[in-house]
Amino acid sequence: MHNLKFLQDLWSSETAQSLAADPLELLRYRSNLLGADLRITNFGGGNTSSKFELTDPFTKQPTRILAVKGSGGDLGSIKSSGFAILYMDKLDQLRSVYRGEAHEDEMVDYYPISAFGTSRVAASIDTPLHGFLPFDHVDHLHPDWGIALAASGNGKRKMAAFNERFGHKLVWLPWQRPGFELGLMLRRAVEENPDCDGIVLASHGLFTWGATQRESYLNSVTMIDHLGQFVVEHQESKGKLFGGPKVATAADPDAVAADILPALRGLVSSNRRLVGHFNRSQDVLEFANSVEGEALAALGTSCPDHFLRTRIRPMWVNWNPAKESVKDLRHHIQAAVEDYRAGYSAYYDGHAEPSSPKMRDTNPSVVIVAGLGMFSFSKSKPEARITGEFFVNAIHVMAGATAMGDGEPVESPLPHARTAEAAAGFKCLSNYVSLPPREAFRIEYWALEEAKLQRMPAEKEFSRRVLLVAGAASGIGRQVALDLAGGGALVVCTDRDLAGAEKTAAEAAALTGKEQVMACAMDISDKESIVKALRGVLLRFGGLDGVINTAALFPVPENGTSLSAAQWASTLGVNITANHLLAEESARIFNGQKLPAVVVLTSSANAVVPKRGSEAYDASKAAVNSLVRSLAVGLAPHVRVNAIAPATVVKGSSMFPRDRVIVSLKKYHIAYDESESTDELRNRLAQFYANRTLTRLPITPEHCSAAICWLASDRSSRTSGHVIPVDGGLPEAFLR
Repeated sequence: MHNLKFLQDLWSSETAQSLAADPLELLRYRSNLLGADLRITNFGGGNTSSKFELTDPFTKQPTRILAVKGSGGDLGSIKSSGFAILYMDKLDQLRSVYRGEAHEDEMVDYYPISAFGTSRVAASIDTPLHGFLPFDHVDHLHPDWGIALAASGNGKRKMAAFNERFGHKLVWLPWQRPGFELGLMLRRAVEENPDCDGIVLASHGLFTWGATQRESYLNSVTMIDHLGQFVVEHQESKGKLFGGPKVATAADPDAVAADILPALRGLVSSNRRLVGHFNRSQDVLEFANSVEGEALAALGTSCPDHFLRTRIRPMWVNWNPAKESVKDLRHHIQAAVEDYRAGYSAYYDGHAEPSSPKMRDTNPSVVIVAGLGMFSFSKSKPEARITGEFFVNAIHVMAGATAMGDGEPVESPLPHARTAEAAAGFKCLSNYVSLPPREAFRIEYWALEEAKLQRMPAEKEFSRRVLLVAGAASGIGRQVALDLAGGGALVVCTDRDLAGAEKTAAEAAALTGKEQVMACAMDISDKESIVKALRGVLLRFGGLDGVINTAALFPVPENGTSLSAAQWASTLGVNITANHLLAEESARIFNGQKLPAVVVLTSSANAVVPKRGSEAYDASKAAVNSLVRSLAVGLAPHVRVNAIAPATVVKGSSMFPRDRVIVSLKKYHIAYDESESTDELRNRLAQFYANRTLTRLPITPEHCSAAICWLASDRSSRTSGHVIPVDGGLPEAFLR
């Protein structure tokens, strides 16, 4: 009926009927449907609204209100509590208060005092855009297909062709920064075109509406699908996009990416540590490898929602895998970063005003490497991925706009500006029109955007840090992984027991988010296993900030009296040589990044308090103490190396299965009952060990983890080369 080709009508009449009594819930339902498809609008982008009546808590009379997506919300996941609710009569009165475009920012201060009832959700700067349109339900979305039309040099001409082809009545509105003035412009556009069914905001996005929630949803989906059909037809007719390929993709892009990521991450983290994401999708490579890609990228993005995350433009790195080496690529990256920083500083200095917020960072958040793909960086893994997705949106916009170039001269002056004088600031290449740097700056460093950033919650202690925990399947390692995740870290759970590592990772993900955690099998005594795991970490998170090893081997004599030669060698291999291998391979990443990093190993009280029958274990842990000092010297100044030395930790330890616990209970003549659970038996043994300490308190994984997390944090930034006892107070282990 509505000729949908790409999108689906997901509206459920049954679901809508169940929500009919609550218009706010129905708005939430409509918003979630629209936000669920990134072809309709990008993450965190767009706004939806509804106007309806609620009972005024003061007058007890029905009162017309506006419910609009709150500042910073995401349509795909928003809940009813995420909408700002305002009195419509108060919003209407603001038009008489408005002093003109030069003063439009001051209108934002009126939104909180226009709030209805107990609503305290921060109203978006797009509030007047919705409030002043004379429709009950309004959708403001940023579909790539729609922005492609809005960013085309021949956009008005193509819009007329689109309207004729699909029977629509879209209206074109020149660029205007979101805010009160744009709200008034939208209202005038509808008054002057009362039969229009949507508005294209030049260089920005799309407005559609409806008399009911259902009608608004269907109008939006239909309009966007028709735009998609229109744009895709042009792309298919065009054939090769962006002028066709200039270089071919590297034979093994993942290997190259893992090779360069430490240095790249270190360079872009010169201001604040960033997390990385690598994308070599077909869309990205078609753009990165193309003839026109570099020039289009240099113009910058169009939609404000894009460059708020991607910055005004990405950093472009030219590289030809067929003719140049990875070493050449590293040189290109170094030069490109320096040029980008200088260019960004000039951009800021050229547009900043005395009242502008301070420059945040001169480093790029998106890096395009010809022949390889795209790297995106941000404060967390989800944010790094989303930043990259926003530039993929920009690529789609450029693809659509350039494909709609019809060989005819673009409109002059460009229809994107309100005046011929302002049109000179818009640049056009192959029919793609970017936003002028001045307008981009006015949004990127807008006081209202700065206020939104300031409202963000404070970051946690280990935010932005990628920390690998070896031995994460159980005991101390498991607890460390959970504590780091709770502290905001990106946690890599490794163990020879992959199932155990995955179980810990799932627990950690519940604390910090599934994208912030990964699990992989790793045998720390096998160099190839370590190398493979670290490569996976680089491709997942872009770098590494610390390694914590809690894995160890406590051998039990096979013949009941003494260790075999193989057991002795295996014990030293796991407990000491493996620590060296892990530190050595991790150091390759640390040295590439040149960022502060940490290594925390696990020694033992046995290193200084030897026991009968544990010679191999005791000797290996004594060697760990020495290795800590050697590594601290060798890896300075970027890497701090420390260790903890626990007394016997029984709780949760894989080194204390039930049979070993029983052997120990018998050895120390501790009474027990076979019917007792393994945990009960462990508690008996743990208390026995605790009674030999000054504090008489058992050592648990939680106590060891607390010490490890301190050593991994900036709180211990002046500590390196030390072994911290966590032994409850063993006089025999006192420093001598």
